Amino acid sequence: MKDDLGHPVDLTAPARRVVSLVPSLTEAIAATRPEAVVGATDWCTHPADLDVTRVRGTKNPDRAAIEALRPDVVLANREENRELDVERLRSVGINVWVTKIETVDEAFASMARMFAALGWDEPGWLADAKAVWDAPAAPSGLRVAVPIWRDPWMVVGSRTFTGDVLARLGLVNAFRESDSRYPHVELSDIDRDDIDLVLLPDEPYVFTADDGPSAFTQVPTVLVSGRALTWYGPSMLTARDELLAAMD
Repeated sequence: MKDDLGHPVDLTAPARRVVSLVPSLTEAIAATRPEAVVGATDWCTHPADLDVTRVRGTKNPDRAAIEALRPDVVLANREENRELDVERLRSVGINVWVTKIETVDEAFASMARMFAALGWDEPGWLADAKAVWDAPAAPSGLRVAVPIWRDPWMVVGSRTFTGDVLARLGLVNAFRESDSRYPHVELSDIDRDDIDLVLLPDEPYVFTADDGPSAFTQVPTVLVSGRALTWYGPSMLTARDELLAAMD
């Protein structure tokens, strides 16, 4: 089979040793076949009891440690991982499956293909999560902004999984027409009277009650789970209700 970027990945038997460089995919694999996960990044925080070899971060994986784990396949993502690291792993004969996910539908389709490539049956949680997000949302007309960093400020722009999550919730991303997926903006571009609400997630920047809300003088803010807003995988089973409850 070919991964989401069209690169062939050939496994002669169902994968038994998987290294994941993507927190969402780590959680997906651990929820499906936990004994298969042998390595993950330091950022792979779910499930909470995940006890595997850590291979540093998504942008600076320890390739020697990965090679030593003798994985059948390494899971990566076009946005979260560097092409250079993927190519270097492939150059030493390691299979790397790269996902490309920019919408909710792509998330479900990509993970279904990934499980098929691994030689595994599609897990039940995937169909359950799809059913959750197939339910229509009543358009609220609420214009929102989602900062992902401050100093400098960056927000969710166009062509992103998070942006599609917002649309699926009936919200309007104020920066959906941006040329950039994550544009740099001034605070005044977010804190303005034609934006109804600012969602402050706890990742990648860790916005907290003491770090973020006080910057805004015109727009109300709400703290939300970054995992619910940006992760695909088992988190999608509860993410919709979590986000709607946070904004209630």
